Parts: sequence; C-alpha cells; structure tokens
Amino acid sequence: MSAGQDPPPRRQIKDSRQLRALAHPLRLALLQYLMAVGPRTASECAAEVGSSASNISWHLRNLARYGLVEAADATDQRERPWRAAQVGLDFGEMSADPATMAEQDALIAAGIAEEDQLTRRFLARRDALDADWLAAARLDNYVLRATPQEARDLAEKIDALLRPYLATVREDPPEEAVLAYTGVRLFPRLDAAGRTG
Repeated sequence: MSAGQDPPPRRQIKDSRQLRALAHPLRLALLQYLMAVGPRTASECAAEVGSSASNISWHLRNLARYGLVEAADATDQRERPWRAAQVGLDFGEMSADPATMAEQDALIAAGIAEEDQLTRRFLARRDALDADWLAAARLDNYVLRATPQEARDLAEKIDALLRPYLATVREDPPEEAVLAYTGVRLFPRLDAAGRTG
C-alpha cells in the first residue's frame, strides 16, 4: 500500500459456514496471527498458537475452504507458507435471529478469549518491554452517551484512523515500528437488570 492509498476493505463475514469456521478459538487465533504478521508456515503458526503443525495444517485447510486463508509463494520447496486472504474482518450487524445469534456469540467468545490472552501476555511480560512502549500502551475504558447513529459514526471514524497502520499492508513503516494490538468494543452499557442508563 503506497502513501495516500486506502488499505483494502475488511472482508464481510455473513455466511453461517464462515461464522462457524471462525468460531473455533484456534482457527480465529490462527487467522488473526496471519493477519498480523503476514505469510507463515504451519510450523511457525503452531509455535505461536500452541498446537502441532499437523493440527494447524488441518485448520489452515479448513480456513482455505472458506476463502479466509490462501497458499503464499514459497521460498523453498520444503515449507508451504499460508497468508490471510484479507487484512481485517467485518461481521456486520448483530443479529436477533436465534441461529445466527448463536454463531455470532461463539465467534465473539473466541475473539474475547484471544484478546484476553494477548492482554494477559502483555501484562505478564511488560517488565521486559522498552520504556517508550510502556508509556504508549493503553488499556483505557470509557462510558459514552450516544445515539445508535453516533455510535456507528464513531466506529467508522475509529476504523478510518486505524486502517493506515494495518500491519500486513503498511508500506515503509519506521524502522522501530513493531506489531501493536488494538481492540475496540462499542455497545450499549446494560445495568444488572438489563436496562440501558
């Protein structure tokens, strides 16, 4: 991606088969890893997500069946690298349909677990990080007062701010740039009785 050029759009995931494929925690972690770092072999992926290379190969083939990953150009004939077929995912609007809701809930749970793991890994190892990164790291929480349209507008603005920094498509990042995780959640805050305030 050259300067001034928009990154590719996030891939819309609305098909129930794709939702089910991604709801598996290992597959979601695998896809998010490939979207973050670019092409990797099954062995490299296995080391990152804590599984065997043969198990990861099976999951990669499963993701490929739904067009979520694809084979990448190999540098030698022994290893077969894979890459994410997109730079981000868009799961669309939350559904009220019970079947779709169950699929979305499973995917959301897997995503929350992955985000929790990344956060815990950061917290456990922050003593070894550069002081500049410790000063830049944020775990902020906000409670906003907004209409649904304002929330949609805000989500679009946040997306527009983050997209130029997408790891696998950013060209010529500064030499000291490293992968940085950012997660955004935006939903109505419900009290214990399930009411909005």
